[in-house]
Amino acid sequence: MSDTNVRRFQRDQDTESETQEEESDELVCPECGGKLATDTEHGETVCSECGLVIEEDNIDRGPEWRAFDAAEKDEKSRVGAPTTNMMHDKGLSTNIGWQDKDAYGNSLSSKQRQKMQRLRTWNERFRTRDSKERNLKQALGEIDRMASALGLPENVRETASVIYRRALDENLLPGRSIEGVATASLYAAARQAGTPRSLDEITSVSRVDKDEIARTYRYVVRELNLEIQPADPESYVPRFASDLDLSDEAERRARQLLKSAKEKGIHSGKSPVGLAAAAVYAASLLTNEKVTQSEVSEVANISEVTIRNRYHELLEADDGIAA
Repeated sequence: MSDTNVRRFQRDQDTESETQEEESDELVCPECGGKLATDTEHGETVCSECGLVIEEDNIDRGPEWRAFDAAEKDEKSRVGAPTTNMMHDKGLSTNIGWQDKDAYGNSLSSKQRQKMQRLRTWNERFRTRDSKERNLKQALGEIDRMASALGLPENVRETASVIYRRALDENLLPGRSIEGVATASLYAAARQAGTPRSLDEITSVSRVDKDEIARTYRYVVRELNLEIQPADPESYVPRFASDLDLSDEAERRARQLLKSAKEKGIHSGKSPVGLAAAAVYAASLLTNEKVTQSEVSEVANISEVTIRNRYHELLEADDGIAA
């Protein structure tokens, strides 16, 4: 070995020993020389002997989720926004904004605007490359529009999107309209989530008629084996009471009336919307919060005759009170 190589080797050894000494100094307490420990719960580095806090507010650079195997880790690993079933491409593709502005908010030149418009056109073509994706894009747009009009939460929209995707994969659409299956999926999802909407309410925001929605709904539920319980009249009460500005006491009274009706079997074979509307009307009278039948009828989208009929039955079932 030459003298030059020997000197270089010696210099590397000295550098390595100095680095090890510095690391060893960092791993001991500067006050008592005790061992240091990392408190991950509080984000601190403390001395295990004297309790001196050496470092605080440590940054946790790991993910906010836990994974127990490599497959789960790969599945949860992500960048960007989370995926969603409410978009036909699950939100994984690129979206080009409609504003003709750069990152600083400055307007683009006419040549740049033409270029961006061309990019938008090609991006749209790539996002919907086949008939299935075009079908999904139209249907999921319809579901989002109707859910917004009905005030349904995001979890219902997500469930409706999953139901529609299943129907498309099971080849249930031939002979049926995209709007009809999309509406039936939203109707089923709302009932599954415990936030049902009446068939009349669904029809008011849909582009297909009531008979087609009911027929398609029964077909989708049967073919996909969806487990949907009969609508509970009590699930309509909070929404009706809120729309009529009734008190919590009136809402509780309406629930009591419906429970009494269930115990005596009055609810069997009757529309849950009609029972809920009648219970809210009866409860408003019993709590001296005067509400007219026409107001309840407008909120519940049901006839006043139905409210009057169910109203008498509910009061008779509730401890035999006569109307």
